[in-house]
Amino acid sequence: MRRASALSFLLVTVFLDMLGLGLIVPIVPALMTAVAGSARDAVLWSGLLGSVYGMLQFAIAPLLGCLSDRYGRRPVLLASLGCLGVDWLAHAVSPSPWILLVFHALAGACAGTGTVVNAYIADVTEPGARARAYGLIGSAFGLGFVAGPAIGGLLGGVDVRLPFFAAAALSFANVAYGWFLLPESRPGDRTTPLASRVANPFGAVAAVLRRPVLGPLAWARFCSDVARMTHQSTWAFFLTYRFAWSTAHIGVVMAAAALAGALVQARAVDPIVRRLGAKRAAVTGGVLGVAALTGTAFVSAPWMLHVLQAVGVLGAIGGTAAQSWVSRTVGADEQGTVQGALTGMSAVAEAVVPVAAGTVFGWSLAHGSPGLVFVGAAVFAALSALLLAGTSYGSPMSAGQTELPKWQKIRMLRAEAEYDAVKKDVRVAYGLWCVVGILGGHRFYLGDTARSMAMLFTFGGLGVWTLVDVFFIARRVRTVNRRRRAAVMARYGIVDS
Repeated sequence: MRRASALSFLLVTVFLDMLGLGLIVPIVPALMTAVAGSARDAVLWSGLLGSVYGMLQFAIAPLLGCLSDRYGRRPVLLASLGCLGVDWLAHAVSPSPWILLVFHALAGACAGTGTVVNAYIADVTEPGARARAYGLIGSAFGLGFVAGPAIGGLLGGVDVRLPFFAAAALSFANVAYGWFLLPESRPGDRTTPLASRVANPFGAVAAVLRRPVLGPLAWARFCSDVARMTHQSTWAFFLTYRFAWSTAHIGVVMAAAALAGALVQARAVDPIVRRLGAKRAAVTGGVLGVAALTGTAFVSAPWMLHVLQAVGVLGAIGGTAAQSWVSRTVGADEQGTVQGALTGMSAVAEAVVPVAAGTVFGWSLAHGSPGLVFVGAAVFAALSALLLAGTSYGSPMSAGQTELPKWQKIRMLRAEAEYDAVKKDVRVAYGLWCVVGILGGHRFYLGDTARSMAMLFTFGGLGVWTLVDVFFIARRVRTVNRRRRAAVMARYGIVDS
């Protein structure tokens, strides 16, 4: 299905989702203080909730993406929105931080909105129109998040829990809206595998990173996420230190930048990508991001900051162009699976970077260099731009430029299932090394009979051989799996890339 109406429905869905999230942003500190009992405990619990949410999102996002390929986008999206509504409702009524932790963990496990939205866009738009569609989604995202805090602040002035009731109501309204009006973009394909290699986060991410074009794009996105999260988590503190701005002043500046970003995403992305192409637009955006972050590190006057903000807003086009590029490299039958793996990688950055960036910022303040953290962010942004520049542009899908015929897909799935049954797991190999490595147990597992027997009778060369062997286990697992995969694919007549 490729209908313009589907994109309109999706824009409303994203706007309502982000409006609900924005509603609670100004009120979270007050609510957590009321629930936890003190400001110190509120900070600790807020950090714990965020970390648990990120970890579960990393663990489950690839599975949600795979489920959306197998059963359709709509049920996964509606389930994600419903879980988010339950989480906000728990925030509104819970008397205990432990209850909040349980429901926030559930919301993290069901946080598939971004995964499904990106896959949905790829379903309902032609490749040449995806940059515009992703730009519109970015615009809806920004507008919802700008309007939300303002409304949430007003509601919070009435009662600290009222914004959470409003956010829950919006989430449930979004579910109802999607149930009755949001069409399915991709009928479920029950031949899509739910094998552990694509449903578990480590296997899914590894599968993406191994691919020749998609792998560098995924690393580029991860580096960009690190730079973005570093900026987001320290920017307000930096401005407070550098210019002594009030919270209201910072809020107005952030809102103005977000509105400008929404306008650029809605109006400028499509013509720029059409003129430059997705690759050059992504690289150009990355370079502008490097310039904005580097300049922020050394900014000395407010007018300079506003100029750099404008540069950063234009640089955000690069992320949208890169997302369009990613969608072109993936077949229609695996959009959800790949987007889930990318969401998992982003979740890692969102869970780890704020803590690391805050630590670095605190250290840099103590040494009189508050802009140092932005230099670090610029380094990651530069790595992202270099990875994009060094990646060949094209749209190779997982099985060629066109989707495989059904009989070929079934043959491929059978081959993959047979390979999954015989491949070796590096975690098992290391576990055996830890427990029975001195007797060569890990070498037995990998099929190295002669070496394992030698280790058995010499007690791993009195331990020396065993200690040295730990550095070769991962490489040996890869070699064994490569040979076994080649043998399986050869039996099915498949040329494996």
